[in-house]
Amino acid sequence: MSSSSPVLLVIAHGSRDPRHAATVHALTARVRAQRPGLRVETAFLDFNAPSVPRVLERLAADGAPEVVALPLLLTRAFHAKSDIPAVLREARAALPRLRVRQAEVLGPSPLLNAALERRLYEAGVRPGDRSSTGLVLASAGSSDPEAIAVIAEIARELRHTGWCSVRPAFASASLPRTGDAVRALRAEGVRRVAVAPYVIAPGRLPDRIAAGAAEAGAEVLAGVLGPAPELARLLLDRYDEAHAAATRPVAVSA
Repeated sequence: MSSSSPVLLVIAHGSRDPRHAATVHALTARVRAQRPGLRVETAFLDFNAPSVPRVLERLAADGAPEVVALPLLLTRAFHAKSDIPAVLREARAALPRLRVRQAEVLGPSPLLNAALERRLYEAGVRPGDRSSTGLVLASAGSSDPEAIAVIAEIARELRHTGWCSVRPAFASASLPRTGDAVRALRAEGVRRVAVAPYVIAPGRLPDRIAAGAAEAGAEVLAGVLGPAPELARLLLDRYDEAHAAATRPVAVSA
């Protein structure tokens, strides 16, 4: 990777739970391993250091000409539409020589579905179990209708990959909760239920998903997506897309 390539700045939400930052750093370490020579930095919106403004100030002081800011988010909800753009606007005004481009959020993507399945298999689900297993796709939740619609669409897509039934669930802001989705599958006659957290890192909401799965008696609880190799590859794909868009010639109409 050329030294003239933009810096990849991964922007995570942050959490008081120390497992969150540790998981984010493990993921960015895997990104560096997949693309040696690319400078990868990590920043947090809240709770953890370093903050986004501090990292951008440091990059500007280092002489970095360009940054691709990548939201470590699975859907386009409030943080992607409001919080992160606001922080980046302020940084551009304060650091006019530093070009900052915001990349797209991670989802939806077949790579996320592949990482989800990896975690389910690690938790004990075998490929041949799908036809007899109901799946709860448990996300953090959002009040944004676009984000909720994306989760519902992913659940429909997964249903077509062989699971006997798939239901979305949410840890906050939306319904149903994980336990209720497990019970709804039982009411359909599903005897074995697996819960797949559609979240990147541990924290309060993933713990709520796990508690709901346990309370309702789900047979399988997968781990969070974490530093899955598919997720690291997806970060690089989003980085490449943003970089290519920045360098693509603009068509001039006659």
